[in-house]
Parts: sequence; C-alpha cells; structure tokens
Amino acid sequence: MPSAETAYLFRHALLRDAAYEMQLPGDRAKLHELAFYLIEQAFGGRAPEPPPLDAIDPPKLEPHPTDPVALELAEHARLALQARGVGPRLPKDSDFPPEASLTPAVQRLYLHRAAEHAEHAYHIKEAAQAWLQLGELVEGVAKGEAKRRSAVVLASTGLGAEGEPILHEALAIHRQAASRRLESIVLSNLATIYLDTGRLAQAEHTCKQSLTLAHEVGDRRSEGVVLGKLANIYAHTGHMEQAERTYEQALAIHREVGDRRNEGVALGNLAGVYIQTGRMDQAERAYEQALAITREVGNRRSEGIWLGNLALVYSNTARTAEAERAYEQALAIHREVGNYRFVGIALGNLAGLTMDNGNLDKAEQAYEQALKIHRELRNRRFEGSHLCDLGLCLMEQKRLQEGRSRWREGAALLQQLGDSAALERKRQHMRQACAKAGVESFE
Repeated sequence: MPSAETAYLFRHALLRDAAYEMQLPGDRAKLHELAFYLIEQAFGGRAPEPPPLDAIDPPKLEPHPTDPVALELAEHARLALQARGVGPRLPKDSDFPPEASLTPAVQRLYLHRAAEHAEHAYHIKEAAQAWLQLGELVEGVAKGEAKRRSAVVLASTGLGAEGEPILHEALAIHRQAASRRLESIVLSNLATIYLDTGRLAQAEHTCKQSLTLAHEVGDRRSEGVVLGKLANIYAHTGHMEQAERTYEQALAIHREVGDRRNEGVALGNLAGVYIQTGRMDQAERAYEQALAITREVGNRRSEGIWLGNLALVYSNTARTAEAERAYEQALAIHREVGNYRFVGIALGNLAGLTMDNGNLDKAEQAYEQALKIHRELRNRRFEGSHLCDLGLCLMEQKRLQEGRSRWREGAALLQQLGDSAALERKRQHMRQACAKAGVESFE
C-alpha cells in the first residue's frame, strides 16, 4: 500500500485530465514510455511473440506474466509512439533504429496477447475490441484474421448481428489476397451466424461454398468443421438420416486429424439427433462422451451446452431432479463464459421443466426472461420455440385465448424460418396438451 509521500490521489477525473493535458506532448510520450518499461519489467520482461495470425494449426499460446496487463502495455506503447508519428500517419517499424526497444511491433505484440488473454478469460467485449484494434495495425491476411477473430468472439456469445458485418470485411480481405483457405474459414463462420439467426437456406449455401474451398486446398480440419455445421442444418430442416450420416463423416475427419475439441462438438451435436429420433440411451452416452472430451480440452462453452442438452435427456426419462441440477450447472457456465444466447435457451428449457412440475407462474416468468434474451440477440428460432411453449403454459392457466395467440405466433415464426423439425415437435406437444385439457387444437 503506497504511503501519502509516494502516491498522488486525484479525487476528480477532471483534475487528473487537466494535469495530464498540461504536459507537453513530447513529455507525455516520455512518461508513457517510462510507464511501459516499468510495468513490463515489473511483470517479468518482454513477452514472446504469439504465433502469426494466419498460421495453419498454430500451437497453443503459452501464458506469460505480462498477459493480465498486456492491454495496458499496448496502450502505453500507442501513446508513446503516437507523438513520434511522421506527418498525419502513425510511425512504422522502419522509422526506428534497429536497436530501439519500443516500436510499433511491440505495440502489436501486446495488443495480440491482450486479445488472446481477454478471449481466454471470457472478457468478450474487451477481446473483440482488442482484435479490431490489432486489425488496424496490420495488413493483408493478418488484418482479415484479426477482424475474423473479433467477429467470432462476438458471435460465440450470441452477438452475431454485431459480428456479421465484420466477417464480411474479413471475407473481402481474404478474397483480395487470394487466400482460399482463410476464405473458407470465414464462410464457415458466416454460415454459423446464418444458422443461429434462422436463415437456413443461406446457411446451407454458404456451408457448401466453404466445404468446396476447404476440399480444394486440402484443409481436412476445416472440412470436418464445416461438415458438422452442414449436419446441423440438415437436423433443423428435419433431414435426420442425412444429418446423422454427415455428423459421422465429420467425426471420422476429426479423429483422423486428432482434433479433439471438434470431436467433442460433433459428438454433442450427434446426440441431439438421437434425442430427436427417440434414442435416449444413445443420446445420453454420446453427451457423456462429449462432456468428457470438452472437459479434457477445457472447452467450457461446449461443456455448458452439453450439460443443458443432457438435462433434456433426464427430463424426457423422468429424472426431474437430475435435469434441474444439469440446467443449473449449464446456466452457471453460460453466465461464466458470457454465452448469453445459451442463457436464454437454458432458461426457456428450464421453464418447461418448471411447468411440468406444476409451478406455472414461475415457468411463465422464466419463459418471458428467455424470450427477452432471444429478441435482444435476434435468436428467432428459439424465440419461436419458446413462444409455443409459453402458449401451452398460458393454456394450463386457463388463459386459452392468450395461449392460443402465443402458440400461433411461435409456430408462424418457426414456419417462416423453415425449421420443420422444431415445428413438428411443437405441433405434437400442442395436440397432446389440448387433448388432455379437452380444448380444440390451436391449429
């Protein structure tokens, strides 16, 4: 704890800013450079260079003591270098003598490490912004990859609407650079956003474009990933046999190239086909295998998703207490990693379990919370699905007209999106609920 003699305390931000602005630009640059060196040395010295952004199957970035302060180091470097700009432009590495310790390359190093560190720590907005800032400091395919990484981070938490235009910028960069491998990867990322936002035809077309490019350049890892996404689309459009075959093709490739992370993802998605085709025992085994792999590789995001889906298996096999525990564990992980899209999904699914237990008021509140998240993130597929579920919840509360209206609204949305598999499931649930209640079918 610093003493009064060694610390300055600014009680108001305006006073701090005024003191800062009173310094001449050259003096400010020297102070930022001094701060940079002091912080860097205090945290273990210069960090190693991360793998190049366009590296094929890069090694895992080894942590360094400076990583928690990498963003601060990058900012001090930026402010110190800014005063050395030549004319209106920022300085380049060539503006400095070979022996210079603080150059634009150092700023890029720490900005890259800051983006990686923030992403690993699930600081989503910070990571996305750091990737974008890095993209402004590099050229060519490195710029495209920095932008792509920013968009993927956003989309992973349900912010695909923010990431989509950034992905289109990355796609244009890679096409201009004639990098067909990276073009394939960006197309695969775009297909995920199209799928998540209910644009199934566009998702399928984009997946097939990506798959063709991956095959042409011999990128087996990407082939496996894209096949898994294509299988997702087949499952959503009710082509279960085709989905199962395609997931199995993806699994074979993941095992061939030793991609354990995506092997776990494909197993979890294949388990979803088993649920939809009534094979609960197979689904449970596949989810348990997927969970073991995701824990082995540290994939917390997928761990939360598979726990939430495993809860569906428990619910469908009358293991209510186990289902409730799995949903709560899944929600905790989704919140930890900032995966708000799946917070909404898990809340809506947990509402169904709450409704089955007879707590209709609590279920209605959970459905409304889930729907609010779906609408904020434009997750129209689950908005439609949970609107149908809310309709049945309202019907059980004897609010028949309101329930019918909500169910029809949700069914219309699923039909508009072309999600025939989900729509058929909701129709079956509705018919059973209406028959049990002795009321006319909502259709």
